[in-house]
Amino acid sequence: MGKEPLLQKVRIQEDIESDKKTQPLLQKLRIQEDIESAKHKLVNDDVDDGDGPVTFILLFTTFTALCGTFSYGTAAGFTSPAQSGMMAGLNLSLAEFSFFGSILTIGGLVGAAMSGKLADLLGRRGALWVSNSFCMTGWLMIAYSQAAWFLDIGRLFLGVAAGLSCYVVPVYIVEISPKQIRGAFTAVNALVMSSSVSITFLVGSATSWKTLALISTVPCVLEFVGLFFIPESPRWLSRNGRVKESVAALQRLRGNNTNITKEAAEIKIYMENLQEEFKEDCFFELFKPRYSRVISVGIGLLVLQQLGGLSGYTFYMSSIFHKSGFPNNIGVSITSAVQLVTSILGLIIVDKYGRRSLLTIATVMMCMGSLITGLSFLFQSYALLNNYTPISALIGVLVFFVSITVGIGGIPWVMVSEMTPINVKGSAGTLCNLTSWSCNWFVSYTFNFLFQWSTSGVFFIYSIISGLGILFVLKMVPETRGRSLEEIQADITR
Repeated sequence: MGKEPLLQKVRIQEDIESDKKTQPLLQKLRIQEDIESAKHKLVNDDVDDGDGPVTFILLFTTFTALCGTFSYGTAAGFTSPAQSGMMAGLNLSLAEFSFFGSILTIGGLVGAAMSGKLADLLGRRGALWVSNSFCMTGWLMIAYSQAAWFLDIGRLFLGVAAGLSCYVVPVYIVEISPKQIRGAFTAVNALVMSSSVSITFLVGSATSWKTLALISTVPCVLEFVGLFFIPESPRWLSRNGRVKESVAALQRLRGNNTNITKEAAEIKIYMENLQEEFKEDCFFELFKPRYSRVISVGIGLLVLQQLGGLSGYTFYMSSIFHKSGFPNNIGVSITSAVQLVTSILGLIIVDKYGRRSLLTIATVMMCMGSLITGLSFLFQSYALLNNYTPISALIGVLVFFVSITVGIGGIPWVMVSEMTPINVKGSAGTLCNLTSWSCNWFVSYTFNFLFQWSTSGVFFIYSIISGLGILFVLKMVPETRGRSLEEIQADITR
């Protein structure tokens, strides 16, 4: 008889431990069941399904957010057309100008470090206000600078704004967009990024660097005005217990004649089931087993994007064309035009063929683009087929940039925003953003050294990394097309 109380205690302890282990799984199952139940309950309603039409306010809100992306593109493209005028006008040495160019990445790391938590604390709209303030201040400091240190502070501010907008803009657009066109709306981000760099190069070729800096404030002004009129993310409002405001924002985005019952129910149920996890939200929550796939896929795609050579191609395109013997201005113009056309193509097909399929195709193209570029310089180094080196290098660069605009440039951020549960979105966003900017700095810093070491070898390295990326996409990346954020997140963290 004396053993029974002890055995009973052991059984109780085992039950408690078992419950602790199964609780996360049961919670995810309940979320999925509640969402399906809400859908089933309303499936016979004679009303719109809640996704609704593309409304003016949705377009205006997306446009306002994308002004932040355009500003980042102008900052990235500013140094190339401005270099000669700035160095002559302010008597800058090459070292001073190089520091001015590279400090954008340092600012980006600062912005990335605070992007997730700032977006959680102030809201997506609030974080855009902060980004806009840094961006406007940065451009004005550059436009009216009389010394190198003033230029550097302005460029640093632009980097902070870029680091913030890289995370906040895609997250905001993902959270406000109807699921059936969410991919297309977020793909516009990549289109705006590539086109803004091209536009900056063209405008900068015809104006002084100070005029270019002032013109670059135009998207900042447009964003500043727009931020007064756009709604906050309904999901962020619901996460913070502001349910009535969340429903009102969702109704405004979907249109007054759209029934939002299903979508609002999904959001509400999902947030209610995560209330306990909101209380525990901290950075180390990310390393729990249920978030392992989210973090692995998110970081993996962003590392692939950067270590595959994106910054090297973007920042040093002129050096690549010059070394190959292809006219620089013509090469940049052709590349810009192809980027614009293929960005529009990517916008059309992303919701038709899905994220995973496009990522697979894009990664194969990225691998092939670097391989073609590398082979061009390899043959050149052995004085083989020299007449074909310029055109083959151009083809390699074009294939690489098509891969960026069709998939690998914008889709990784779309998927990070889609897959990450809102209770850890801030921490996950910070981690992913920091990883992206760190890899950005690493590639941009090492490219010139590697290019001097071996003009072909650097591109073969990028090609090998891209080849490994193909396997990663096929093995790890899920398809998220046509599913609500709540469905995606409940499934991937199960």
